[in-house]
Amino acid sequence: MNYLQSTIDYVLNAENWTGAMGLGALMTQHVGYSLLGVGVSALIGVPLGWWVGHTGKGRGMAVTVSGAVRALPTLGLITLFGLALGIGLRAPLLALVVLALPSVLAGAYTGIEAADRLAVDGARASGMSEAQVLTRVEIPLGAPQLVGGLRSASLQVIATATLAAYTGAGGLGRLMFLGLKTQDYTSMLVASFLVVVLALGSEAVFSLIQRAVAPAGTRHRKDS
Repeated sequence: MNYLQSTIDYVLNAENWTGAMGLGALMTQHVGYSLLGVGVSALIGVPLGWWVGHTGKGRGMAVTVSGAVRALPTLGLITLFGLALGIGLRAPLLALVVLALPSVLAGAYTGIEAADRLAVDGARASGMSEAQVLTRVEIPLGAPQLVGGLRSASLQVIATATLAAYTGAGGLGRLMFLGLKTQDYTSMLVASFLVVVLALGSEAVFSLIQRAVAPAGTRHRKDS
């Protein structure tokens, strides 16, 4: 059987995009879970990363904890959280936040650390408060690194959000797990293909954002 052709036919069939188990609904759920996971991790990791980068305090601990978290098996986390929280979205969402947090945190504090020291020292010399130095100088100059961290986190979360179906939530993982259970390999390939499409779309969007927030001098050097 030509699974590639059957996958293309499945995606191009308009009937497969409607209904509760339609591709439209599953993709919407998948995108929603991914945005929620990255968004919650950003609410935690961005302010913490800015504080670490600006003050220099806790950097060693942040690096150590981030490295340890990256090594955790996501499926194991979802299983553990599922046993504690029950079926539904809470367990996989918590796991996605844990997965995304190291990249977001690293992007935030490396961006602050990468800010031009001459600009930072000049801001202090001009009488700016520490809060003004952070918000008016360090954060704008470190924005590309922060967006890079969010970009990396989004890719990881989009790829891993299929495991939300493991605890009864929705998303493209439902189609993948159903295909595995019924040996419907076309459904599994369709789900995998659409996850790749979402990942590439995320890459394109964040690439444009990262270019847009780069300081003008940096953009000119890259263009030349």
